[in-house]
Amino acid sequence: MATRTLTRLLADWSQGDGEALDRLAPLVYGKLRQLASSYLRRERPGHVLETRALVNEAFLRLIGQSHVSWQNRSHFFAIASLMMRRILVEHARRKRALCLPIEAAAEVGMSEASDVLALDEALRQLSIRHPQAGKIVELRFFGGLNESEIAEMLGISVPTVKRRWRFARAWLYRYLAAPATP
Repeated sequence: MATRTLTRLLADWSQGDGEALDRLAPLVYGKLRQLASSYLRRERPGHVLETRALVNEAFLRLIGQSHVSWQNRSHFFAIASLMMRRILVEHARRKRALCLPIEAAAEVGMSEASDVLALDEALRQLSIRHPQAGKIVELRFFGGLNESEIAEMLGISVPTVKRRWRFARAWLYRYLAAPATP
C-alpha cells in the first residue's frame, strides 16, 4: 500500500469524503488485523475477544471519530492501536481477569506480569504528571511507532524521545512496584 495514497485517503476522509472511507477500509484492514492479533497473542489463553471482533470494534470507533484531522499513516495506526488498547482495558474492567503480557512487563522493566488495569492506572497517572512521557509510552508500546515516528508526531527530537522513554519506563516500574496503599 502506498503511503502517499493512504495519507491522501485519510485527508479526504477527514474532510467528509465518504467514498474515501470506502476505499480506505480494505487498505488498512490487514494492518489492523496484524495489530489486533499481536495484542491478543499477548493475552491470557482463552481470551474471549477474537481478532476480528477487536478489529471491528476498533474500526467502528475510528470511523466514529468525526473531528480527527488525520496527519498520515502513522497517526492513523497509532490511534487505531490506542483504540484497541482501550477496548482491551474496558474488557478487562468488565472481566477483571486479564493480565499484562510478559513482553510488556519486560518492556517497562517489570519483573513479573501485572494486571492490565494496574498498568492502565499507572499510565493514567504518568500522563497526568508527565503528559509527554505518557504519550510516548502510548505511541511506542501501544501504537507500535518507532522513535523517529514519535518524534515527528510530537514535534520533538529523537534524543528527547529516548530520554523521555527511559524516564517513563523507570517511572512506571517504580509506580507498579510500590506497595498498594489501602
